[in-house]
Amino acid sequence: MMSTYPWEEELRKVATKYHIIACWLAGVLDPLWVLSDMSVVPDRWQEFFVIRLVVAALSLLGLAFRKHISIEMVAVIPVLGISLQNAYMYGVMDAEAFQKHTFAYVALFIGVGMVVFWKLIYSYVIVGLSIIANIVFLALFSPLTVEEIMVNGGLLTFTVAVFSILLIQTRYRLTKNEIISRLALAESNKLLEQQKEIIEEKNKDITDSINYAKNIQMAVLPNFSEIDEVFKDHFVFYKPKDIVSGDFYWFGNKGGKALIAACDCTGHGVPGAFVSMIGNNLLNQIVLEQDHNNTGRILSLLNDGVKRVFTRDGEQEAQDGMDMALLSFELGERHTTPKSVQYSGAGNPLYFIRKGIASVENAGKYGFKPFEEDLGEWKGDRTPIGGSTEKDYAFASDSIELQEGDTMYIFSDGFPDQFGGEKGKKFLSKRLKKLLLSIQDETMKRQKEILQQTMADWMGELEQVDDLLVIGIRV
Repeated sequence: MMSTYPWEEELRKVATKYHIIACWLAGVLDPLWVLSDMSVVPDRWQEFFVIRLVVAALSLLGLAFRKHISIEMVAVIPVLGISLQNAYMYGVMDAEAFQKHTFAYVALFIGVGMVVFWKLIYSYVIVGLSIIANIVFLALFSPLTVEEIMVNGGLLTFTVAVFSILLIQTRYRLTKNEIISRLALAESNKLLEQQKEIIEEKNKDITDSINYAKNIQMAVLPNFSEIDEVFKDHFVFYKPKDIVSGDFYWFGNKGGKALIAACDCTGHGVPGAFVSMIGNNLLNQIVLEQDHNNTGRILSLLNDGVKRVFTRDGEQEAQDGMDMALLSFELGERHTTPKSVQYSGAGNPLYFIRKGIASVENAGKYGFKPFEEDLGEWKGDRTPIGGSTEKDYAFASDSIELQEGDTMYIFSDGFPDQFGGEKGKKFLSKRLKKLLLSIQDETMKRQKEILQQTMADWMGELEQVDDLLVIGIRV
């Protein structure tokens, strides 16, 4: 059995549907044309009726046995039968009846052009046999001259027959091309669906891996219970942009010093998370294993460590690094006010709030930038850790004597850089300062809730652009 293309099977289905219709039309409508015969050729309508019944019967037989013959032959039987029938009728008609019968012949070829689907050869055979039959029957029986035949409808019938060939071929070609295009599109969609499933499976695997990495990252972050042991009133607002984060917070408590850091690594998501793990590990080594507690020295050692990690064969392979704000508290008794705090910054500032601190005298004494009456901003060094910073760069530190009720905030740039509001602009540090000043009568727990809601309202429908990290401590 010869193999076929998929489009051939689809075209066969279309042809089958239309050829079945053609058989039913021939089997039912052709005998009804006897009503016209009774008017046009009243002396021969019985003879024509018998012929029509024979053609109708052959058409219905072809339909009944369509599984045993080609689908083209299913249509050839009624079309050829009616054409030969009309050719015989032409041959025995006078000029007036010939002219009227032309409409029936023309209707046949127009109908064929609208219904059948077959290759060009079948059209040639049908039209060719019809022409031969007309010539034979007209020569044997017709009293009309060639001129009378042409004038009374012969030429019109021939023209429509030729036109039907073009119509059939055009429909056949257009339908074939439409089927080929549709099947090609279906195959493309199938391939796309398969590729989509593969990609979704891979994405699921990647997401599962990232979720596992999130668990690891969360495991290395400080437990809040550790911070609770030192600070009676504090919060950590931490909201990664992606599953894992380039921002992280770090806490260490050793030798009468409690250190806490807000760190913002290069990038966010997986790349930032890798850098954050490096930063977290280095801080543990520098503070908890090597016993360093001076914030400036810690940042300098951290800078050296990050650059060392990303250096191979004497060349720094990546410019990754981090911004950081680091606080070191000199502790007294548990849950009592720490005596002092030391701050160092690498791109991340410290906001310090105390009633009346933002005086010119205090600004000069402590080296901060005043904001309104109660907020001082320590900017620290603008130089980041790692990246293009020199290996032996010395970070500065500032010390502040503490009073009960002093409130400090360290954070990454995610909060002030978030777009939102009515005009889709950045939140900015000025708005953050005003917000923090406005909520000083609230507990730190309540302040965190206000910050979360404020940011949610600010973003609205906009996308979070970076990881969010804000740490607040009240002593």
